[in-house]
Amino acid sequence: MRELSLHILDIVQNSISATASLINIYINENLEGDLLTIKIRDNGRGIPEEQLLHITDPFYTTRTTREVGLGLSLFRQTARRSGGGLEIKSQIGAGTEVTAFFAHSHIDRPPMGDIKGTLLTLIALNPDLDFTYQHLYRDREFFLDTRVIKEELEGIEINQQAVLGWLGEFIKKGLEDLYGGEG
Repeated sequence: MRELSLHILDIVQNSISATASLINIYINENLEGDLLTIKIRDNGRGIPEEQLLHITDPFYTTRTTREVGLGLSLFRQTARRSGGGLEIKSQIGAGTEVTAFFAHSHIDRPPMGDIKGTLLTLIALNPDLDFTYQHLYRDREFFLDTRVIKEELEGIEINQQAVLGWLGEFIKKGLEDLYGGEG
């Protein structure tokens, strides 16, 4: 995948398939330490220990619709190619946490990509799920919590066009403020 946002979308889809009701997306761009961390944590059903041993093997999948599972394998490969790695922690009944590390300045690290589009897609297509998004860059932070937004909406669906339009502008402004005109 050419953008990290697409990897995030793919891994979050795993969380959705695992019946998660809350999915946390965390990104920390530590320029001083030359480290980019992407963490996706859910409260889904978790992964059995015997499956965890094979989870990044592209020819291992628990899905019945296809014979390969490339998402975690490609994410791990991208992280390794960029001077990093991938860790997966899971507990049955408590959820899963996928953490990828990258050398931030590495020439092979893909760009972040369309984070706004990824978040809007996830929220629009999964209005019954809750998402948090925390993004740290230098000394700035952008945070989004759909639970807070839904509470403010007082019964209006979060995936209504007007709400999504406002949400898109909120995310765009938040990311612009985060990067402070840098990117």
